[in-house]
Amino acid sequence: MGSSNLKISCKNVNVFYGEKKALDKVSLDIYENEVTSLIGPSGCGKSTFLRCLNRMNDTIEICRVEGKILVDKEDIYKKDIDPVLLRAKIGMVFQKPNPFPKSIFENVAYGPKIHGLATSDTETEQIVIKSLQKAGLYSEVKDRLKESGTSLSGGQQQRLCIARAIAISPEVILMDEPCSALDPIATAVIEELIDELAENYTIVIVTHSMQQAARVSHRTAFFHMGSLIEVGATEKIFSTPAQERTQDYITGKIG
Repeated sequence: MGSSNLKISCKNVNVFYGEKKALDKVSLDIYENEVTSLIGPSGCGKSTFLRCLNRMNDTIEICRVEGKILVDKEDIYKKDIDPVLLRAKIGMVFQKPNPFPKSIFENVAYGPKIHGLATSDTETEQIVIKSLQKAGLYSEVKDRLKESGTSLSGGQQQRLCIARAIAISPEVILMDEPCSALDPIATAVIEELIDELAENYTIVIVTHSMQQAARVSHRTAFFHMGSLIEVGATEKIFSTPAQERTQDYITGKIG
């Protein structure tokens, strides 16, 4: 289990797309070095919530976010917060692997270069190797770093995207259904990796798979129709949830 240090605190978060309310008064705490899973039926607001945490919703013109989101006690929606720097601290891995159309090496080196984390070629190389090792990919690609990132298999591409996120030394990694495009073997590799990464990072993962949430997360939050219904220790949510709607979802009555 992770520490009990609060990393992200969300209070009464509302999200609107135009007139449509996508999230309603969501309050949720996320703890350091833990894996928090967000589960719930399609359209329940879990991905919308995830995207609030690094201001990815800013890129959608009609989207409006209300409420407070504090990371390390600092309001990330304050006027003077630079979203680009925020996204360096809070990295993201998407549903479909999306490597840049560059070499494997350049995919990982790109972030550290633009953020000024590497001042020499040697430093860049060290960051690339270390990030690929942490993402469990280095041994498979070490002899083909000049090849295109898109030449890798789906599971390898997703680990490359994880290496790319790690390379800029984030504190939090957001994952939006990172295994939904992968086969069971590639999924198992990513799940094992999530477990290892939680030692050094705070991880928030949106998943459609309750089995996955049960396997990888310390805490699970259940969303339904834009509201947070229940949050708690994962084994409690799956064995003795407090809310009837949670019970209905995990037993398949609502989906």
